Amino acid sequence: MICQKSQLTGNITIPPSKSHTMRSILFASMASGKSVISNYLHSPDTNAMIKACEQFGASITVLDKYQLAINGVDGHPSLPDDVIDVGNSGQVLRFVGALSALCDGYVVLTGDKSIRHNRPLGPLIDGLKQLGAFCVSTKNDGFAPCIINGPIAPGKVRIDGKDSQPVSGLIIAASFLSGITEIEVINAGERPFIDLTLYYLDLIGANYYRRGYEYFKVCGPAQYDKFNYTIPGDFSSALFPIVAALITQSEIIVNGIDMDDVQGDKKVIEILQSMGANIVYHKNKKQLAIKKTTKLMGRVIDVNDFIDAVPILAVVGCFADGETVIKNATVARQKECDRISAITNELKKMGADINEFSDGLRVKKSRLTGAEVQSYQDHRIIMALSIAAMVADGETIIKGTQSIAKSYPSFCEDMRNLGANIKLK
Repeated sequence: MICQKSQLTGNITIPPSKSHTMRSILFASMASGKSVISNYLHSPDTNAMIKACEQFGASITVLDKYQLAINGVDGHPSLPDDVIDVGNSGQVLRFVGALSALCDGYVVLTGDKSIRHNRPLGPLIDGLKQLGAFCVSTKNDGFAPCIINGPIAPGKVRIDGKDSQPVSGLIIAASFLSGITEIEVINAGERPFIDLTLYYLDLIGANYYRRGYEYFKVCGPAQYDKFNYTIPGDFSSALFPIVAALITQSEIIVNGIDMDDVQGDKKVIEILQSMGANIVYHKNKKQLAIKKTTKLMGRVIDVNDFIDAVPILAVVGCFADGETVIKNATVARQKECDRISAITNELKKMGADINEFSDGLRVKKSRLTGAEVQSYQDHRIIMALSIAAMVADGETIIKGTQSIAKSYPSFCEDMRNLGANIKLK
């Protein structure tokens, strides 16, 4: 990908939410009857979730470009007859891994290099063992490949919750057990993602009680009929064109924004406004109007509720007066790559005054210059660097950009339609 200075104008519609898409497919696959999921995200992660749910016995048909018809398994997944390959998806790994423990027999899960070396399974393994499963990492290192042998039974679980996905996975699996399961969470993090999982439990009428994010009592089994659902726009993806407009002092309209949705990354809009961004929400149109912003002010940002925003907030820091500190971001080191180190290393190549520390980074206003940078095969690193390049002097070349399809397949086309000087090599 080659990017240069840009000026933007026009309208953009953000892609569907990846987190909603994955949960919708999973819950529809566990329902009885035929559900229809509309406006789903086309992504390799989506494909991995579809294949895994089909291995559980769900029948999934593409009705058209925007709809999936899913005939579910009525809460009783079949034992897969092959290894489940989760691809690059941490959600498939943790959610499907948890549901695998409902099966009476051995299930094997694996994935790509990032899954096998950077996406820990320890908390999920601990939780499933406490519910009676045999669960082991084949390399004894806490990563995939892993072998799970259920079925699990209702009981009490105590796990570390810095990464929300094992917690969500256990809550989902517990909802299909016949009885009461109590889940105690230590170091609860990424809390809006737990809210998103509970949103789907509410949608299907599951019976549970919560005390904050530290304790959940799930009363199963959840037995629910088919449902139809339309996936809302993705706030994580929306942040890239929003920030692009802010730092290039452009004005654009972002469509498909529902500030009432449960997604945690909507909080970043408030953070940007607190830094001086001129952003106006039109509720009736579900639009954000990004107005010309001449000055942003650095601030301390606790990103644990919107951990995926670390790379793009690092870019914002390069254009904010004073100093921007991003903290409580440890989990960002265990995503598709170590995002704290990755964005620090690559922005430094462009001239950024940026330094990392154990759970975050510190960045000061900087003048950026085009450079050849690496993507780490991480979609959010790619998009963040391309946005930084729109204000940098000269040309920026980003190596290895195929993974951008993971969350925003039309990113380059959409940004070019706004006037961005961006092209694929």
